[in-house]
Amino acid sequence: MRVSLKTGLFSCYSTAEGVKIVDYAGWALPMRFSGGIVAEHRAVRSTVGLFDVSHMGRIAVEGSGSTRFVDWLTTNTLPDERRARYSFLCAEDGGCVDDVLVYRFGEESYELVVNAVNRGEVMLRLVECRRILFNEDDRPAVIDRTTESCQIAVQGPRAAEVVSSVCSTDVTTLRNYEVATDVRAAAGRIVISRTGYTGEDGYELFSPLPSGPRLWNGLVAEGRRYGVEPCGLGARDSLRFEAGLPLYGHELDRCTNPVEASLARFVDFTKGEFCGRKALLAAASGGARRKRIGLELVDRGVPRSGDAVYRRGRECGVVTSGGKCHTVGIFAAMAFVPTEGEDEGFEIAVREKLKAARLRSLPFYRRRRE
Repeated sequence: MRVSLKTGLFSCYSTAEGVKIVDYAGWALPMRFSGGIVAEHRAVRSTVGLFDVSHMGRIAVEGSGSTRFVDWLTTNTLPDERRARYSFLCAEDGGCVDDVLVYRFGEESYELVVNAVNRGEVMLRLVECRRILFNEDDRPAVIDRTTESCQIAVQGPRAAEVVSSVCSTDVTTLRNYEVATDVRAAAGRIVISRTGYTGEDGYELFSPLPSGPRLWNGLVAEGRRYGVEPCGLGARDSLRFEAGLPLYGHELDRCTNPVEASLARFVDFTKGEFCGRKALLAAASGGARRKRIGLELVDRGVPRSGDAVYRRGRECGVVTSGGKCHTVGIFAAMAFVPTEGEDEGFEIAVREKLKAARLRSLPFYRRRRE
């Protein structure tokens, strides 16, 4: 019998009434709490939701040569100090090894937040690339710090109020992808970044493992007046889907490159050499044979990952993610289709029945900015 890893926050919610715990990438995590996925989804859109995302891999790259190393590994421009930036780790052929958030804490100090399912492979890749690029005496340190800390996502219109209620920093002054280090909180010193994966404004809080439960419980207690709801993997997926955000294993994988996934804006071809640059440049110059699109169902149906996509009666692609957009009120899908061809006449095979669909720009949901 497989034994799942437990995050440092597991004890905070594992016995809560109505919680459903599942195995995800080897971790025991909540799929939903008592209110259900739709209620959690709507809470994030209207008030605020709280997620345990401690299963995400956190890999430090530190020491002499770290900047050169991380810059070669990733497709995007490196962030400034105390900033974060979304990027990709690609193989030489352009295929996506993982999509990551690169945090920069100092001139030669970085942390890569990677997908839980890819954590082991990313570590192996970093160690192997370091061996090739550096002499044994001047290699930067690569350290897996996942199990040393907790990571909490606070997402929604009232996220700033909830986070401010437990710490000493006015988090409203943080810009998107800015990072505050050594923040005083009731649970001890923490790191806060203005980042998230829901399409809403929000923050991610990083705390040492021992103080994680106290931080979580404080956010729950103080957040009650703001309508905070603990949320699980189900709402996390429905929120990111509605916001048109990719999920590794669906919109991204080792056989898919960022250009095909319509994410070329996170590839900086001007920064110099990086792994996969030649292949990605060829794809961006007209060599991409397929593209990611958004589709809205015209006929009633619930599309799912793996459903075939048809255009003018011919099978042409596949759904990577699908379902109901609870905020927008439509059934939709993200799919890959050939680059060439008309953007109309689409159908999706839902439960072996063809359902008419029309092109809809991504994201399906975009929050209103004040």
